[in-house]
Amino acid sequence: GYSGKGFARGLGMDPNTAPMLKDMRGPDGKPRVCDHVWISYLTGSPDKGTLGEGCGKLTAGYGSRSNPAEDGGKIGPEFLFGITMEKAYDGPILIIKTAWGGKSLNTDFRPPSAGPYEFNETQLEGLKKQNKDVAQAKADKAKVTGRYYKLMIDHVKKVLADPKRIVPDYDPKAGYEIAGFAWFQGWNDMVDGGTYADRYNPAGGYAKYGEWMADFIRDVRKDLGAP
Repeated sequence: GYSGKGFARGLGMDPNTAPMLKDMRGPDGKPRVCDHVWISYLTGSPDKGTLGEGCGKLTAGYGSRSNPAEDGGKIGPEFLFGITMEKAYDGPILIIKTAWGGKSLNTDFRPPSAGPYEFNETQLEGLKKQNKDVAQAKADKAKVTGRYYKLMIDHVKKVLADPKRIVPDYDPKAGYEIAGFAWFQGWNDMVDGGTYADRYNPAGGYAKYGEWMADFIRDVRKDLGAP
């Protein structure tokens, strides 16, 4: 989530992006509140008991949040995305966002069809040199593998089981369509020299990320029934 003020300054200084800033502000200069876009945002830590949801009409404040239910003073990709979609579509739009910092595709969001996380030889040698219990390390890894993928899918299903909870004028007879999916992640995989031991190889140091991303896309389509 970016600082709202800093992001706004950057947009306003560039004539190519200044119109975007205008779209993000209401007539009073305050962050615009979308009339036809709603959001449900799951974030927080399940380990610290802070996992929770923020929801309402889309506006600023749905970027990174320390308290999921309170405006965090930041924006993320969802704000301009929602504004742009509202221009392109005249019906109600619901954005279901799940986001946590410091998460990887190789472990945290690992999709089911990618199978279990497998330590490579370099990692195993490193564990032995540190006198770590390899069996315990594998068990610990298995416990967290795919955890945030499941949290994401479970939340989307929960929201779609009762869209009216988020969108007050939702019409059950009209139903809904899952029309798209956006993925904004990569840093934790990029800096993971253990999983991607050959990551500086331009010929395919991150090839596994591509494989797991393809697994991820197929699994999301399957799990949400949206081919």
